[in-house]
Amino acid sequence: MSNPIKPTFKTETLPILFVALVVISSFYFYSHFPNIVPTHWGISGEVDGWGSRNTAFIIPAIIIGMYLMFLLLPFIDPKKEKYEQFTKPYHVFKNILILFMAVMYFVASFAALGYDLPVGTIIPVMVGLLFVIMGNYMSKIKRNWFIGIKTPWTLSSEEVWNKTHRFGGKMFIFGGILMAIEPFLPVVSRLPVFIFTIIILSFGTMGYSYLVYLKEKKNNIAIK
Repeated sequence: MSNPIKPTFKTETLPILFVALVVISSFYFYSHFPNIVPTHWGISGEVDGWGSRNTAFIIPAIIIGMYLMFLLLPFIDPKKEKYEQFTKPYHVFKNILILFMAVMYFVASFAALGYDLPVGTIIPVMVGLLFVIMGNYMSKIKRNWFIGIKTPWTLSSEEVWNKTHRFGGKMFIFGGILMAIEPFLPVVSRLPVFIFTIIILSFGTMGYSYLVYLKEKKNNIAIK
């Protein structure tokens, strides 16, 4: 079974380095963590979740699974032939997601060791940058079953998929900017901004895909 996105030394060096760095570091963090470590920070930047020192290995395991998933998806997707049409965006998504998880892991781990890091600011800014980068490549993703904005309407039509991803790319950039500035807003404004961002990214793109689908269906009926 051929792979439509063939891994090469050039495409896999960075993600493998990220994975190796996180895995090696996990043993250091485990040996230096206290018995109880912070695992989650609330909208105000305060710690609101705790876990055992074993959490040192959880995110590395997730990152390994994520990397293997990106290698596997082109094999098992029924629309695997489409992947050749968006090879670069696919590798960008893979690298940026693994890098994001790695950075998040190091920020949280050093904070758990007692370093005074503004986790409540760093993570939202990182999420915002992640969404902006993904938004810039969203329109280049071709119809498939795993990567992109998957609704019943985008999966049923090439035109709906393409228009939704052009629209969704703009929404991801806009939403990413909102997420990046959220920690600098007054605390009382952060939750409403966060909820608004989630709404436009999820229901906005979903609703748009449905409207485009209805328009396409109406045009097809008129032609017949």
